[in-house]
Formats: sequence, C-alpha cells, structure tokens
Amino acid sequence: MRTRLLYQEDSYLKEFEAVVLYKEGNKVVLDQTAFHPLADGLDSDTGKIIVDNKETRVLEVIKDKDLKEVVHILENPDIINEGEKIKGIIDWERRYRMMRLHTAAHIVEAILFERFGVKITGGHITPEYAKKDFDLAVSNWKEIIEEAVAEANKIVEKEIEVKIYYLSREEALNIPGIVKLATRLPPSVDKLRIVEIPGVDIQADGGPHVKNTREIGKIKILQIDNRGKHRRRLYFTVEP
Repeated sequence: MRTRLLYQEDSYLKEFEAVVLYKEGNKVVLDQTAFHPLADGLDSDTGKIIVDNKETRVLEVIKDKDLKEVVHILENPDIINEGEKIKGIIDWERRYRMMRLHTAAHIVEAILFERFGVKITGGHITPEYAKKDFDLAVSNWKEIIEEAVAEANKIVEKEIEVKIYYLSREEALNIPGIVKLATRLPPSVDKLRIVEIPGVDIQADGGPHVKNTREIGKIKILQIDNRGKHRRRLYFTVEP
C-alpha cells in the first residue's frame, strides 16, 4: 500500500493535503489520507476533496482488494487528475460519533470478556449506532449485557486517557488478549498499532478512537436481540 494512513497517526485530523497517485473512473488513490475506509468494523468516512477551487464529494472510502490500496470513491472525478495536489476535508461530526462509539465498544466488549468470558463474534459501527454480536449461552444473557453496559458507563466517567502506540509483532504476541487477533494477521505485518484503555482493555486495532473516555458521553442501549443458538446482539448509541 502506497498511501500513508494519517487517521492512524491522528484521529482528530479534519483536513489534509495530498497528491493524487492514481485515478480510474471515480476511484482515486492518494499518497496520504485522513479518510478512514470501510474497515475495522466501522463505516467509512465521507467528506470532500478540493482542487483548484473546485470540489467533489467523497462518497465512500474502501480498501480495494484488486489494487491493494485505500480508494476514495468520488461523486465528480472529472475535476481531478493524477499528479495534482488536493485538499481533503472529512465530515467531522460523522467521524467523531464513530470514534466515540468505537471506544465505547472496546469497553463493553472488554467487560463482557473479562467478567463473563463472553466471546465477541461480530459487529459494525455506523455514525448512528453500534451493533455487536456475542456468543452467550446462559439463561440470564440479557441481564449480563445490561450489567456490562452499566459498568461501561462507570468506566467512562473515570476519564481514562486512551493510549495509542506501536509494538513489534513479537512484543504484541506476548500480551494476553491480543494474541488471537495478532496471529490472524499476515506474516508481513511486523508492527501492530495498539489501542489501550489502561486497566480496561488492550488490543491491536487500526481504527480511530477518542483521546479520553469522558468524550464518549453516556452509552445507551437501543435494543438487545436473541439471534438464536447462543448468538445475542446488542445495539447501542452514545449521548452527550
């Protein structure tokens, strides 16, 4: 991948400049980007790209499997050519809500795993809500999820600084809780981006997060579903 992923260096970066490396149809690859793609269980960022006082919407950002690049899908690609310098602006309100939901999800998942041994089987985060699936076979599964969210809100109120740093693959493999994820990574990945909420959670993660748990606000349960065969689904959002 040729693109420098600015969102991994600074989740709060709202604007950036870049050079167009590749263009085909409405697909554009930049030498660096603050736009987070559809990945890491999150919706992609949206926003706009400006060049020579002309602008176009960034409708979606994806990891293109064929190109093996982060690709920006543009509404009007005609204003952009390869080699040009552009300015990118992300839709900050959308991004920030996903950051709050993303960090909240880490806390809820950590509590369910550490206190109840619950395995996370899937999920997705949109700007409006987070959806998380759990493998939970006990009869009081709903109460356990409700208890975990209540405990997560207590942790949010502690105003814990969220740490983001990099470790070598070898160092990361020695940390309980991220070994399973790390071993699924391609052998070519020799450094892992670590997101740590001290005393709560630590895992390899490539997505944007808030700097402090207080930014999350209040975690509010929207719905808890029984999806059958021990599969439970939690929908939640965050409020100011």
